[in-house]
Amino acid sequence: MAGGEISIGRFRLDLARRELRRDGILVRLGSRALDILCVVAAAEGNVVTKDELMAQVWAGVVVAENNLHVHISALRKALAEGRDGQSWIVTVPGRGYRLLGSPEPPGVDRAVRGRGLPIPTEPSLAVLPFLNLSGDPEQEYFADGIAEDIITAVSRYPSLFVIARSSCFTYRGRPVDVKQVGRELGVRYVLEGGLRKAGNRIRVTARLVEAEPGSRFWAERYDRDAADVFAVQDEIAVAVTTAIAPAIADAELRRAMHNPPDSLDAWAAYQRGLWHIRRATADDNLRAVKFFQQAIDLDPSFSGAYGGLAIARATAADFAGRPLSETADDVAALVRHAVALDPANSEARSTLASVLYRLGDYGGALAEVKNALGISPNLARAHGVFGAILVFSGHPQQGVAALERSIRLDPRGPQRVIRLNQIALGLYYCREYEAAVTMAKEVIREYPDYPHSYRWLAAALGQLDRIEAAKAVLEKAVAIAPAAFEMFAQGVPWIRPQDHAHMLEGLHKAGYPQAGYPRA
Repeated sequence: MAGGEISIGRFRLDLARRELRRDGILVRLGSRALDILCVVAAAEGNVVTKDELMAQVWAGVVVAENNLHVHISALRKALAEGRDGQSWIVTVPGRGYRLLGSPEPPGVDRAVRGRGLPIPTEPSLAVLPFLNLSGDPEQEYFADGIAEDIITAVSRYPSLFVIARSSCFTYRGRPVDVKQVGRELGVRYVLEGGLRKAGNRIRVTARLVEAEPGSRFWAERYDRDAADVFAVQDEIAVAVTTAIAPAIADAELRRAMHNPPDSLDAWAAYQRGLWHIRRATADDNLRAVKFFQQAIDLDPSFSGAYGGLAIARATAADFAGRPLSETADDVAALVRHAVALDPANSEARSTLASVLYRLGDYGGALAEVKNALGISPNLARAHGVFGAILVFSGHPQQGVAALERSIRLDPRGPQRVIRLNQIALGLYYCREYEAAVTMAKEVIREYPDYPHSYRWLAAALGQLDRIEAAKAVLEKAVAIAPAAFEMFAQGVPWIRPQDHAHMLEGLHKAGYPQAGYPRA
């Protein structure tokens, strides 16, 4: 068998080393399953019959055909990332199997291909080759490079099921019907675009389409100087990638909200949990717990649901004014299980980092979030957790910059209120009290029931000697969540003693008693 590497979505199969990796992490497969995958992959998209597979994998051994079916099923489970999703190994009725991640050979049976593939539960995306509309054949490489870079970048998002380049580029140079693409590749969303060059200017357009209705719900145009072609290519690829991930997240949320709670699948239940988390109230947080648990009950292998449940339970402790230590074991177990289910899930690793820093383990948290950013460099959650770690570990200026990047990457994400509040307290730690007041007021306008921003607003106003205003906000901070306020006044593991003393200094100026606020 010839050596080489083959891309299969987020997976890479090294035929020479006989290794399958997902986002660089080795995937454990049984020897027979790996043999089957190598044989099918080496066929370069051609159909491999059952007899051929049996002869090559079980050479000289008589076995029942059911053995082949068992190992094909195991492969499909591994390549579908443990959920009900598209399998890359396609059954060609009456003939055998072929690998969808391989280039489609000439003469493939269009009738078989046209029947379509099942669409994964999670959001699925195909990035088509960008059209060269410039009339200059030399621009083909530039258009192809943009699409290739986008495929590579979006493949790093743990919440996206992305079709491999080799399958997407079979549509190169021919008219495309996005509905047909959606059916043939088994995807919900299709990204298409085009390139024009005039003089020293390059214009790239990109459109994100929901395949089945054929409706466009995001589009953008990028005009750039062509002085450094490769830099422009990278810049546009990053810009498109960071724009379409939140756009797809919004579309998935709208889909989930259309269904009644008792008819949700695991992915939709997870999306509903994120929606309630975003509202940042105690009641909504309790509803989020129920939806994340529903997602786990429906699919116990869904890594993201465990991470969501961990966040919701930790947040519930904050709202109730209970120290995280009371729920730390439960929360840590959930998030470690999420990482164990999917070691390449950067969102799960970001959640683990969040739990670790809240327990005061800045070093462990920093290591985990760097792992997450290594897997998904543009993941908003990872940048947000990174910023929080920097703020709380004594680097507030750098932390605020990372938090701001997180919000730019996902302006309406479920962690928005937390990130805005952390920017406010980061500015307070920097002793930029006017800026802290402005940010805290912004959080309160958007999320009036979120309790923590009132505390930082009161402290910042106290430091500015606006005593009457500070006292009024302090009363609100205590009234809206007395147990939570008292917990933070006593100290929490993720706030350093010197930063805690700095917070209390502002609160004392606002009227908080030196001996502690009297309990009701």
